[in-house]
Amino acid sequence: MLALSGWLALLVGCVEYDTGAGHAAESTRQAALSLATEADHAEVAGWAHEMRAWFALTTGDYRGVIAAARAGAETAQKHGVAVQLAAQEAKAWARIGDRRQVEVALDKGRRLLEGMPYPENLDNHFVVDPAKFDFYAMDCYRLVGEDKLARTLAEEVLRAGTDFDGTERSPMRNAEARVTLGVTAAREGDLEQALMMGERALEGDRQSVPSLIMTSRELAAEMRRRYSSEPSAQDYLARLQSLAEQKPGFMPR
Repeated sequence: MLALSGWLALLVGCVEYDTGAGHAAESTRQAALSLATEADHAEVAGWAHEMRAWFALTTGDYRGVIAAARAGAETAQKHGVAVQLAAQEAKAWARIGDRRQVEVALDKGRRLLEGMPYPENLDNHFVVDPAKFDFYAMDCYRLVGEDKLARTLAEEVLRAGTDFDGTERSPMRNAEARVTLGVTAAREGDLEQALMMGERALEGDRQSVPSLIMTSRELAAEMRRRYSSEPSAQDYLARLQSLAEQKPGFMPR
């Protein structure tokens, strides 16, 4: 019962954070960690640390991400969450700008993933989908300026996340892949493509607003740096600012 309560708390905390209730999400996460400790349940504890890493990542506390990821990996190194913890650490190093540590963390995640059986139920939120590792790597390579590799991975994320009839199986991953394509287009001087991808990323019905704003900051920065005098770029920046203002604490920087 303690473990089941911990899983439920983790899920509630994720929903709270996705909808902008950051303080409530942190309280719920702490409750999940407490239940995991009482039940001696390493996997629930690992996901509680992963949530802390995610919260820190979206608020710009990159050293906090690394600390949480390493604490979680020490607790749950034999579970699938260790793969996601390695990915969160890689994303933090990418934002710090340490390319070598990005590769170290990604390599650790890949090796962990290769040693684990394929998940039976990918609909379980707390199961690491092997296909998601391309998504993590895409984020890292975009940040360190490996545009060609980031673009290739973004296209693969969109392919894997879309059914043959065009239905999106992974709308949030797809949104961030489109932001990546927007960033690489902006860097190549293609404002029209950059705006199209940026706008499409904001259109989905299902959104993790903190994550979407975090990745959109990079496209916003490219727009300001390269196209600040273009009315269409100004319109996009205004829309992103409006979205951020709905969720205090996640303002674009």
